[in-house]
Amino acid sequence: MSETQVGNTVPHAILHNDYATQWMGIEVVEVSDGHAVITMTLRQEMLNGFGIGHGGMIFALADTAFALTCNPQEGSDETITVASGADVNFLKPAIPGRVLTATGNRVSQQGRSGIYDITVTQPAADGSIETVAQFRGRSRTVPKPQSR
Repeated sequence: MSETQVGNTVPHAILHNDYATQWMGIEVVEVSDGHAVITMTLRQEMLNGFGIGHGGMIFALADTAFALTCNPQEGSDETITVASGADVNFLKPAIPGRVLTATGNRVSQQGRSGIYDITVTQPAADGSIETVAQFRGRSRTVPKPQSR
């Protein structure tokens, strides 16, 4: 995909059957080759026992941005790109009710393997933007599984 698509209604083939992403209320803001921006409002059922964003929810948001960043919009009939591994560092608590933004960028692509960085941010109380988490994903392009 060489053009950038912008807007909350950006369709992406991999999201059509992604029920977790739909439940989380993730909206696609922008997708281009090796880049994606998505958002999610942190709801009450996404909080941990301390009343802040559950790490699993933040990871899932970053993982979705990762998937969009490493899979071209038009896709392939023969291959898909999946995570071969990922690490996340949580830097600040995610605050309930705030809109989290995950921005993904390709760092490196060599053959069937890639490295992608995803930054999750939120608006701070003073109006600035603060980083909540840094995610690094490693991808591998593999044959598309056969339908069951």
